[in-house]
Formats: sequence, structure tokens, C-alpha cells
Amino acid sequence: MPETAFHHTSHRVDIAAPAGVVYGLVADAVRWPLFLTPTVHVEALDLEGADQRLRIWALACDDVTSWVTRRTLDPAARRIDFRQEVPGPSEPGVTGSWVVEELPEGSSRLTLRSALPASATRTTPASWLERAEHDDLLALLADLKHLAERWATLDEHIVAVEETLRVDGPAELAYDFLYRIENWPAQLPRLTRLDLVEETPGIQQVRMDLLADDGRTHTARGVRVCFPHGGRIVYKLVEPPASTVAQAGEWSVEPDASGVTLRGRHQAVLRCPDGPSGTTPDTEPRTAPGTEPRTASGTEPRTASGGGAGPEVGRTLGRDSAVVLGLARRYAQSAVRVITPKP
Repeated sequence: MPETAFHHTSHRVDIAAPAGVVYGLVADAVRWPLFLTPTVHVEALDLEGADQRLRIWALACDDVTSWVTRRTLDPAARRIDFRQEVPGPSEPGVTGSWVVEELPEGSSRLTLRSALPASATRTTPASWLERAEHDDLLALLADLKHLAERWATLDEHIVAVEETLRVDGPAELAYDFLYRIENWPAQLPRLTRLDLVEETPGIQQVRMDLLADDGRTHTARGVRVCFPHGGRIVYKLVEPPASTVAQAGEWSVEPDASGVTLRGRHQAVLRCPDGPSGTTPDTEPRTAPGTEPRTASGTEPRTASGGGAGPEVGRTLGRDSAVVLGLARRYAQSAVRVITPKP
């Protein structure tokens, strides 16, 4: 059997941050959707010690592709080796490594090396690096550099919001509302237009026009990955509002013995002070005037933020999440009342 030929690439960037900080950002792959532009979602399949098995969804040339990768972490050497799994054991996947070197005066160098099978085609997950290396990989390294060089205040620029709401109705109907985002404009006045593309079932690309308080229209673009059997929808705004550099989150439907809990989790990275300012962020999507409950439960949203614009961003995320969850509850409970016979 002939040996497989590989196409080798190497990209590196010098970063004005300690090597341990840079390594930590690369090692924490579950948070990549919040930190790295091409990454949409990372699902941890196995996190046993130094060995990890992850499923990754990412954008490459505006297409959403997915693969499973195995990683071996070596914190002492600040090195992470990875190998992508592909369908069919005879077909090799992409292999490579992340290496962080310590440089003088507290700086570091991050190198990403990869080996791509020369036979990889554009239709296989293994081709992602080949398609993305010129633009997306450079953007990825630039993201890591930007974040690492602001590591001392990074927590101050991360906002996290979680909203919950109890529902007395079928979990399937609540999930159906959250899934059918194309129907949202009819119920959300600020959502003036929504275009949905779902070429692969469960992978939704969304472009929507949102009406701001000042009357201006903001166009947002996002990707949603749907898990109907798990009652979850994760999303990332790949073109977020100007006040944030990244937004990601999850809608979940959690049935139990007494009912259903709807949960919305949202995270945003605020634009650093040296960046341009902008409007407050949107989840999916913003709410209409006069219809904004403080939260789904009538209390302040649970947020985590280090200050600055964080509180306002958190309030906006919480209010928007509450409205969507409230509409999902009304959809599920109204359907139950319609089909329930009168006594």
C-alpha cells in the first residue's frame, strides 16, 4: 500500500504575554467559540486526563464543517498534539501540534504546525485547514494574540448570562419553537427580516435585520447547531454587534418529573477600550419596546461581568433571552390548551 503524501504548513505569531497564558487559551478548547473567530461550537466527547476527544464545528470559506479530533496535552512542554478522526479508518486525517515557546521579557511565541493529506478534497473535514489556512488560520492566531495580550483584564471583558423558565407543556413543542427561528419575525417586532439556510439538517446559518432603539437597522449573522435528541441549540454570532467582539450561547429544553425547564445561556466578549465603541449586543434577537420583562422570572438576570459596559450588556442579553423563552413557553402551553378537551 503506497504511503500517503502530506502537505505540511507552519504558522507562528509572537505574543506579548506569558507562555502559560497563551498555552491556557489554546488548551481550553471548549471556550474557543467565544475566543476564536472560525470556531462555532466545541463539544467535549471525552476529557480524560491529558487526552481529549472533541467534536468541533467551524466556519471555512463561509461553510460550516465538523470533525472529531483527539488531542494530547503536555502542560510542562506547553505542547498540544492533535489528530483529526475521519470516516473510514484507511483515510488519514489532519495531524499537527500547538507549541508555545517562552521568549525574553515575559513574551512568547505560538506555533501551529499541521500535516494535511495531499489527497484531501474540499468535501471532507480534512480539507478544512487547506481551505482556511491563508485567512482563517491567520485570523485564529490573531484572535489568540489579541486575547492573550489582554489577559490581565480579560475577565473584565467577558459577560455571562443565564436565564431559566418553567413550562407546563410538552418539551417537544418548546424545542420546536426555539428550532423554527424562521417563524420568529412574526412575533418579534424588532426582527424585521430573517433569512435561514439549512442545507445540512440541524446546521442553520441565519442572517437577520434587527431594529435598534434609534431606528437604525443592524444586520447580524449567526450559525446554530441543533441537537433535537438532547433538546439543545447552540449558536454563535459570527458578525456580532459593534460593542462585542464575540457572542455565543445555548438554548436548552430540560424535562423532568414535574415539567420542563427552559434555559438560555449567553456569553459575550466586550470590545476592549482600544477598539471602536458600538451598540449593545443582541442574542437572537432583541426585544420590542414595551414587551421587555426584567427576566423570565421577573428578577434581574444572573450575570457575570467585570464592570465597564458589562452590566448594560448583561441586562440586554438577559432581557432578550427572557422574551424568547417566554414566547417558547406560550407556544408550548397554548398548544396544550387547544388540544385538551373541556371537562
